[in-house]
Amino acid sequence: MASTITDFIRKQQTAGYTPNGLIHEKSPYLLQHAFNPVHWHPWGEEACKLSRQQDRPIFLSIGYSTCHWCHVMAHESFEDKEIARYLNENFICIKVDREERPDLDGLYMAATQAMTGSGGWPMSVFLMDDLKPFYTGTYFPPKTTHGRPGFLDVLHTIARLWKEDRDKLRESATTITGELINQNTRSTTGGEVSEKVIHQGFKQFAAAYDLKFGGIGKGPKFPRPSMYHQLLRYYHRANNIQAKDMVLHSLRKMAEGGMYDHLGGGFHRYSVDGEWRVPHFEKMLSDQATLATLYLETYQVSHDPFYLNIAEDTLNYVMRDMTSKEGGFYSAEDADSTSKEDDKIHGEGLFYIWDYAEVETILDKESAAVFNYIYGVKVGGNALHDPLGEFHYKNILFQEHSYAEAALKFSISEVSAQNICKKAKESLFTAREQRPRPHLDDKIITAWNGLMITAFAKGYQITENAKYLETATTCAAFIVHHLMQDNFRLFRRYRDGEANFAGQLEDYAFLIQGLLDLHEASFEVKWLQLAVDVQKQQDNVFNDEDGGYFDTSGQDPSIFMRLKDDYDGAEPSGNSVSAINLLRLAYMTANEAYKDKAMDLFGVFSEGLNTSPLGRPCLVAALDFSSSKAMQIIIAGDPEQDDTKRLLSVIHNTYLPNTITIMATPESLSFFEPNRVALEYVTPLDNKATAYVCENYTCQTPVNTPS
Repeated sequence: MASTITDFIRKQQTAGYTPNGLIHEKSPYLLQHAFNPVHWHPWGEEACKLSRQQDRPIFLSIGYSTCHWCHVMAHESFEDKEIARYLNENFICIKVDREERPDLDGLYMAATQAMTGSGGWPMSVFLMDDLKPFYTGTYFPPKTTHGRPGFLDVLHTIARLWKEDRDKLRESATTITGELINQNTRSTTGGEVSEKVIHQGFKQFAAAYDLKFGGIGKGPKFPRPSMYHQLLRYYHRANNIQAKDMVLHSLRKMAEGGMYDHLGGGFHRYSVDGEWRVPHFEKMLSDQATLATLYLETYQVSHDPFYLNIAEDTLNYVMRDMTSKEGGFYSAEDADSTSKEDDKIHGEGLFYIWDYAEVETILDKESAAVFNYIYGVKVGGNALHDPLGEFHYKNILFQEHSYAEAALKFSISEVSAQNICKKAKESLFTAREQRPRPHLDDKIITAWNGLMITAFAKGYQITENAKYLETATTCAAFIVHHLMQDNFRLFRRYRDGEANFAGQLEDYAFLIQGLLDLHEASFEVKWLQLAVDVQKQQDNVFNDEDGGYFDTSGQDPSIFMRLKDDYDGAEPSGNSVSAINLLRLAYMTANEAYKDKAMDLFGVFSEGLNTSPLGRPCLVAALDFSSSKAMQIIIAGDPEQDDTKRLLSVIHNTYLPNTITIMATPESLSFFEPNRVALEYVTPLDNKATAYVCENYTCQTPVNTPS
């Protein structure tokens, strides 16, 4: 069983530690720091009031529960009595969970990047009492070393300047804030965008592509699924074989590497090297969702079962280890864990890495030889790129050789090699389950659950595994019951019986996407109607009269600026996903107002699209959608009957971006007819399920055979 925050709190209380101001929070990240000697406060007016009353600057630390370097800084600095004493005497200290408050994280990350040129977590930000930043950074070692300023030295300098030269700090805060405002204004001034952007995005990716190992650059490597989604679209649009091959190669290398969990399924956060071999071991729900969806689409393009197997194993991992009893999905599993033999031994990846002797003990001699050859297990360890020296003499499983190579080496058949590895992985998985599991961040985030609904809905469409549809449906019902108010406004986070924090743009956009995908998987009209209702509320809460959507609701007066983001990173931006949602809604409901809104987004973010489409692949995908002949496939038939299922199977096993599938049933008629989609004219031919394939509402001759 995974280590939970409840276990941690119980241990700290038993040991007699005194809690600070975070003890009543719900966030696992904040609760992990609730027994630090630092007098932490949660974000809120009380801490700001203390800053003014005691005339102290604010030290704001932002991180998340499964962040390795957040743990490092906590152990080195926040648990250090000398550093804690100095913080308590000279600063008001605030802790924020970036996953609960992406509004705060986005704002202060923008400030950190503007000031330092880079960003990351833990984020360390120093604020005036009006919450404007005057100095920023990320991880600081406790003492100055190798030219990197030590945290205590930074604290001393800032405390001195606060007393002796506060105007300098105030000037810095004014400069940073002004730069943020200028950047936000420049990036959303509006302009023209053409289809050339789509071709330019492909060229930028191809120029940075790693021919040997796939992905971008030489390492570290992040998956960024939206880039590969757009490459698949580009292949579909331009029949560009290079685009397809880059996706197939990158995803195969990624899944063969150590970034993929070969025993339990699912993906680690990123690879610290260029070969996808040495991962940062945390597992994030958002990554499982976006990568599973990507591998499913890659299977539709290639029909290679390798990609489908990876997707299914990832979905099965989420169902097994990251799903609550109520049906919501947990946020993450930690990179760090403890040793089975000694709980004082703590480090990254301990749950996942192997001693050579341990593998030899668990498996029989023949199985160990074949398994070790295929998965790169060596006597002296296999982590060739280990910058922090954490994996000496340890093995990170990665597929070094193919089954065909193993068959040749050991004079066995490929089938025998596969069967040996299958049984060996089952034995090693069982043994691994006896180890202390990494800490589980059991909060439930609306946005990431929306992404996961998409993955399970698409998984059901391709595999026809009813469990996947049931899982997606249960999660959607969970969100409606626990994270949605009567007026369709969303909460951001649910944990331990409490829903809290105003939903952000990504919560709305990712959930709407999930609901549309769930509708196209189940054909239950209630999910489409809910998507329409949530979209209406998104427009009410986040719309900017000057164009685009703000990332934040504007409900928190302490946030001095509302950003509008269009960068598609590990997750796509809320504006990018909204553009595709609006186009889908337009073609589902025949309401052109949705399309007009989507087209406005391209103009608002034209500067970024024209200069760096590689940084906005999801928005480029939306542009591709808007400039293509959108297809509607309307099925007249009973979705429970085999003839209908055979038609749907053809659709679901074919890569068809920019396509809407509608089921003409009595239930759907009641929804679509008022929206001018005249389904009453769509009828079965010869009493068989029939497909009407249409482009922009002009239909071809109806057909009722799969071929």
